[in-house]
Amino acid sequence: MTARSAVWQGFAGSVMLLLGSLGVGWMATGSSPLIRTWLFILARTTPAAVITCTVLLCVGALLMLRAWLRLRQHLEGWDPSSHRVLVKALALWTAPMMAALPLFSRDSYAYIGQGRLMQQGLDPYTNGISALSNYYNLGPDALWTEAPTPYGPIWLWLEQAAVGLANGSPELALIPFRLASLLGVVLLAVYVPRLAARHGLNPERTLWLVVLNPVLLINFIGSVHNDSLMLGLVVAGIYYASAKHPVVGIVLVTLSIAIKPITLIALPFVGLLWAGSQAGWRRKFGLWAATLAISMGIMAAMGVVNGLGFGWLAALNTPGAVWIWYAPVGLFSRTVGFMVTLLGGGAAGGVVTGVIQTVGQGASILAVVALALVKVRPPRADGWRADAVDDTRYSRAAMRRMAWAFAAVVLLAPMIQPWYMLWLLAFFAVTGVKDGWPLRVVYFLSVFFTLIALTDQLSVFQWIPVVLVRGVAIGVGVLGALWIMLWDRKVRGLFRPSVAARDEERDAAAERPVAARRGAVNPGA
Repeated sequence: MTARSAVWQGFAGSVMLLLGSLGVGWMATGSSPLIRTWLFILARTTPAAVITCTVLLCVGALLMLRAWLRLRQHLEGWDPSSHRVLVKALALWTAPMMAALPLFSRDSYAYIGQGRLMQQGLDPYTNGISALSNYYNLGPDALWTEAPTPYGPIWLWLEQAAVGLANGSPELALIPFRLASLLGVVLLAVYVPRLAARHGLNPERTLWLVVLNPVLLINFIGSVHNDSLMLGLVVAGIYYASAKHPVVGIVLVTLSIAIKPITLIALPFVGLLWAGSQAGWRRKFGLWAATLAISMGIMAAMGVVNGLGFGWLAALNTPGAVWIWYAPVGLFSRTVGFMVTLLGGGAAGGVVTGVIQTVGQGASILAVVALALVKVRPPRADGWRADAVDDTRYSRAAMRRMAWAFAAVVLLAPMIQPWYMLWLLAFFAVTGVKDGWPLRVVYFLSVFFTLIALTDQLSVFQWIPVVLVRGVAIGVGVLGALWIMLWDRKVRGLFRPSVAARDEERDAAAERPVAARRGAVNPGA
């Protein structure tokens, strides 16, 4: 199998995701005319068709995952010619999913509901989608219908514009969100390699590691998450801040905050990049204040224009209202709370859960502050020019601090969504993910979060046995992932180096008798 074959294998996987979305992708079933067309009736109304679409979805995602791994093997040299292959792969893997129904998430329908709130003059920072008449027909997840909007003013304007342009059609309203997600991926494809190259890392390897990662493409393109544009803007902003254009960097990071305010975490590290490696405390605090003033000044102007001020600050805790089993703080807090209730604590169990989650949130804030305040000391490394200390090496060290700051916020939260991994992957990759166990961690996390996506949210009508459909998704997904990691001789060595060595030894032993026979036939060769 060549790199070209891997590219087309990934394309086939993306096409299968598109076809699977016809049966289990999300649509606004109460208001969408699509459900009355023969194709969707065929794909969604019988158990056999829904299970077929589920299998297509799972096999497609796993095929894309395997193609991503095979690309790494075929492009291991990462010379400049790799760039053309990677760009072609990105285009081919993205295109089919751009036409798919939203996969594994109903957030795009929440965006439509929030856009309608804006249209009707309701404050989305104090009103949930449930304030709308017949809101359930819009198709949002019931978990978020009572929650205020956790997004910034630019995203609210995009939501309002999408609803206005669509004239009541949920399918047309999805198009601007798809394009915004695509723009985020394009920004990442441009600035992730540039930032990696600036830090002395191979740009092609970093492009492959981050932007072609199937977890990114499935969640940003397939699921239409606004984290795509948020992350693309913040990476672009960090690049310009690192390249001695701090004001441009601050503006881009602020635009990212105006999508999702979580990227406020990046501001103190932009200030550190602006200050430089030789800055004293006076310069650092002065430029931190300037960074904050520029950013919040832009946000204040946006708040004046939309009349909502800094309402997004109150909504920052919205995602904390839920938890998930693989989030350490979420699992621990719920387990302790359950035990307290079980032992007769009654309502105290819920209080204990809340306290633990609050402690986790407080610890994450302290971690961010500490990472920003402790002096950045670029490590000595062979191959760096002496004059690079104040520029490249310092930028890399400061950005690694920022990566750990985001990691603290993610890991100490009660809820970790699969796409949160992508924030950390981008920031750690542009500061260096070495071969060996660090790269294997990325492999295992990519498999895990691909499986989480496949087995999480599937759109199934009430008369279809959802337990059966989800069971099929879990069975096909887990068996496929195990095959890739344990039995596929082409790629299993990436997960288990000892197995790779045995496979190479076995292949070499098998080749020796063949070579000996050839020599006997043609002794003069």
